[in-house]
Amino acid sequence: MVGRETTKLLSPLWRRLRLLISRAVVARTDSAKGLQILQLDLLRDETKRVEHIEPYGYTARPLKGAEAIAASVGGARGHLVALLATDRRYRKRNLAEGEVALYTDEGDELVFNRGRIVRLNAGSAVEVTAPKVTITASTSITLDTPDVFATGNIKAQGQVSDGTGSMQGMRDTYNGHNHDENDNGGPTDAPNQGMN
Repeated sequence: MVGRETTKLLSPLWRRLRLLISRAVVARTDSAKGLQILQLDLLRDETKRVEHIEPYGYTARPLKGAEAIAASVGGARGHLVALLATDRRYRKRNLAEGEVALYTDEGDELVFNRGRIVRLNAGSAVEVTAPKVTITASTSITLDTPDVFATGNIKAQGQVSDGTGSMQGMRDTYNGHNHDENDNGGPTDAPNQGMN
């Protein structure tokens, strides 16, 4: 049986252990610093500005009202850090086991589905900026859109087809076509300038 003196001695230790990990609600954020700063509402009437420890290569600025887990470094309540922040209001639900998703509160998402299918859903635009972009598809690429725009040249090593013929077939038809002559009824010569 633990005596009163032992309880008195261990009481500060138990209190520090209970306060080692805390749940919190995000009140404000500041993402301008090297480590993002979160203002957290922790225990009743306890508000702290803490550093948000994030994995390398990934960052997210949580919304007000998101939930966080804070840890007291060395058991010192004065040295809290946020280990993670999540937001149950916008979390992508009903993923299959093993699936992974990046998502926003606006509904944009990048989902790695089972069967090695990757889906990107953007509500407004997808922008890719790079000196060179290569897409390798072993069977086909489908563009389901009313218009395709290019600000420069389009070059194809193979045939370009409208589904019923090819660009080369159109060139051959144009380059070899003739018309009935209006004044003598005979055909005209092939065009003097061919389509390349």
